[in-house]
Amino acid sequence: MEEIIKIDSIIQYNTMRGVRTSHPLVTLIDLSETQPMPARSFYFGLYVIGLKEINNAQLRYGRSHYDYQEGSLIFVAPGQVVGVEPGDEPYDTKGWALLFHPDLLKGSSMAKHMHNYSFFSYDVNDALHLSDNEKKIVIDILFKMRHELDQNIDKHSKMLIVSNIELLLNYCIRFYDRQFITREHVNKGILERFEYLVNDYFSSGKAQHEGLPSVAYCAGTLNLSANYFGDLIKKETGRSAQEYIQAKLIDVAKEKVFDKNKSVSEIAYELGFKYPQHFMRLFKQKTGVSPNKYRIMN
Repeated sequence: MEEIIKIDSIIQYNTMRGVRTSHPLVTLIDLSETQPMPARSFYFGLYVIGLKEINNAQLRYGRSHYDYQEGSLIFVAPGQVVGVEPGDEPYDTKGWALLFHPDLLKGSSMAKHMHNYSFFSYDVNDALHLSDNEKKIVIDILFKMRHELDQNIDKHSKMLIVSNIELLLNYCIRFYDRQFITREHVNKGILERFEYLVNDYFSSGKAQHEGLPSVAYCAGTLNLSANYFGDLIKKETGRSAQEYIQAKLIDVAKEKVFDKNKSVSEIAYELGFKYPQHFMRLFKQKTGVSPNKYRIMN
């Protein structure tokens, strides 16, 4: 079994890359000035943001590779494992790597909002592809951050560093919104496959044996991370993926309710509910009436 190298501290990472540590909780390195990462798998206890300019090595998440091209950003959250595989050409890297320890955020307003940056939980094929103007904005923020890290640490250091990280991440929210729009043809294909997947799940009887389809199941089947998939569906339809699945479920349920030979409990089990009362509650919540009343009304 492949050994996984655990990286829990900034100084440990900097030592591996051959650079000095200016701050114990955050580092920003120019990849052209560092030693290359060995071709291994790494478990990060840190937040990682990587900007790729030229790189013949590939990054791997699980068994798949990042959709990580020149001018792309990737995001890794603490607890994730990333593999590095060498390329066919001599190793030549240009770009930036920003890493910060979760402790850097303690006591800051940003700590309360980290859940808004859902792209830290994106994985395969979910990299942020920057336009030239977006890349300039990102690099400008990184240069400001590097200038701050080159100064002696004082009482203002943490606030200024965290503010720049927050500014960078807020811009990335805007850039991902743009990417959802400019990749409309790709997104449309995902929506069509999602609709087919949910329809097939209920019509094939899979729900009765495997339970209700989850967002994670649908995302995994479509080779997307659950967060990226959820954000995409929300942007494209105005509804969450969970709401979309529930709407499909209710459409199927309405048809089944017309079968007077089946009780409401039987219908609930066929749709994947463990407890019929949960189905009845959801049906009334979505339609305004109970399944039995809906059957009588129609």
